[in-house]
Amino acid sequence: QVQLVESGGGLVQAGGSLRLSCAASGTIFRINVMGWYRQAPGKQRELVADITSGGSTNYADSVKGRFIISRDNDKNTVYLQMNSLKPEDTAVYYCNADGVRAGWPFEAFNYWGQGTQVTVSS
Repeated sequence: QVQLVESGGGLVQAGGSLRLSCAASGTIFRINVMGWYRQAPGKQRELVADITSGGSTNYADSVKGRFIISRDNDKNTVYLQMNSLKPEDTAVYYCNADGVRAGWPFEAFNYWGQGTQVTVSS
């Protein structure tokens, strides 16, 4: 099993910053991609940003230039630094990890965190 524990959400005024963290633990051989998704009320879950084990990043157009994703491979942890927050960034943010389980035979996995609420007031 693999567990993802998120932290760092909260309430912030427009223009402010928050930093989200997500730590993965369990029977992990390798995590290929870690990412952050978000889901606002009445909307579909969408990709915010993801990062490979080699450090390649991908961002939604709506957050480019404002959010920064990073990861610590030794700690199996991914971070999302969110700057210049806007009310439209309000959503539940979910961490996702895609990788390979430890043990034999190797098995792929894809897990989600429980979600953390981010609310940006105008």
